[in-house]
Amino acid sequence: MASDPEKPALSSLAKVRKSSGEIGDTQEPLLNGVHNSENYSLIAAILPFLFPALGGLLYGYDIGATSCATISVESATLSGVSWYNLSSVEIGLITSGSLYGALIGSLMAFNIADFLGRRRELILAALLYLLGALVTAVAPDLPVMVIGRLVYGIGIGLAMHAAPMYIAETAPSAIRGRLISLKEFFIVLGMVAGYGIGSLLVDIVAGWRYMYGVSAPLAIIMGIGMWWLPASPRWILLCAIQGRGSMHELKETAISCLCRLRGRAIGDSAPEQVDEMLAELAYVGEEKEATLGEMFHGKCLKALVIGGGLVLFQQITGQPSVLYYAASIFQSAGFSEASDATRVSILLGAFKLIMTGAAVLLVDRLGRRPLLLGGVTGMVISLFLLGSYYLFFDNAPVAAVVALLLYVGCYQISFGPIGWLMISEIFPLRLRGRGLSIAVLVNFAANALVTFAFSPLKALLGAGILFYGFGAIAVASLVFIFFIVPETKGLTLEEIEAKCL
Repeated sequence: MASDPEKPALSSLAKVRKSSGEIGDTQEPLLNGVHNSENYSLIAAILPFLFPALGGLLYGYDIGATSCATISVESATLSGVSWYNLSSVEIGLITSGSLYGALIGSLMAFNIADFLGRRRELILAALLYLLGALVTAVAPDLPVMVIGRLVYGIGIGLAMHAAPMYIAETAPSAIRGRLISLKEFFIVLGMVAGYGIGSLLVDIVAGWRYMYGVSAPLAIIMGIGMWWLPASPRWILLCAIQGRGSMHELKETAISCLCRLRGRAIGDSAPEQVDEMLAELAYVGEEKEATLGEMFHGKCLKALVIGGGLVLFQQITGQPSVLYYAASIFQSAGFSEASDATRVSILLGAFKLIMTGAAVLLVDRLGRRPLLLGGVTGMVISLFLLGSYYLFFDNAPVAAVVALLLYVGCYQISFGPIGWLMISEIFPLRLRGRGLSIAVLVNFAANALVTFAFSPLKALLGAGILFYGFGAIAVASLVFIFFIVPETKGLTLEEIEAKCL
């Protein structure tokens, strides 16, 4: 606001510091090596992670529960409905309805994210989760069920967009990577819970209704939790320096929110930390409103290449396709109990939880790049092993089991958690909402592409050649990571923007 005495000072600060053009200039707030210590209470820091992470849990639960719900709804004796005789297209609408909804949610996020803010977007996601779960659970016919799946999916799209942003912007730098990686842990935990609860309810009449209805209480908890949590201080300060309110009032609000997010351990340093954030935001040029054209120029274009490339490779290196073969690989290796698809899914889900937990422990110690490079290298080896198994060594199923577990484990310490982590860190603040919505859209679109193209490609090329193809794409992703993806360990979000873009 022109009348605000603090606004011109900030703008002048930005101009002076940008005019030097020197990376090592001692006037630069980001790079002079002097920062207020981010003191925080661990309990206070975990709560702002926990409620957004429920959005990931609900996403994972939907994946697991749907695999069992489709079995239940197709059963003549257990579906509890007269329209159980569904075609493959109708089953496809049920299974992929939430994916289509997630694509819609990602598109919506592009326009509403910066207007609503991260907290209110997550509250909206919780409401859509609740509405979608209830509509699906009580659906009297297939069209209503599909509508419920679409609504739930829109909630997924918004939650997977806003949750990593909120966690990244509110978490202390020292544990930011750990907390955002834990969101992937919650997704996998939700999948395991979905498989487990689904297997318990699949033999109950109308069990699919209960499977989907289970999401409703969790959505309520998520919504209440997000309503109770404060807004992101960085988003509030972005509104302040862009003139969307009184600088003084918004600054006081940001200080109050930061105190709640850090707990008593922050002491009297909150005003200094907010002043530092303001100076850093002014230095990197956040005082201007973002325009659509800026998404594809300068810093944001580089961030889009990094973030979009990571989530694209996350999907097109074959993750959905490899898991498709899990049951047959375990069965061929003689694990009779694992021939049941649900038990295989639970087994793999538990293994994924363990490996994601390892990534959570290591990401802020080793950094993002070492885990990406090491994990994707393991994926390359496993994909070529799987391709060789189907082409040359089909009499050695134990090798296929080892390759499958190697792939799953390496994915969960690399692309799985770190793809989401990097897209939440890499975008400049004023472009973060729109940039992350594009990255999430790429993720879900690539997932849909791989899922839908898998069967025709398998029929055309055979499983062996297909896995070799995924292996070649994984090699390309290694080159991309080595030359393009920066290390962000230990940096504040403002430092990432200044040093890495």
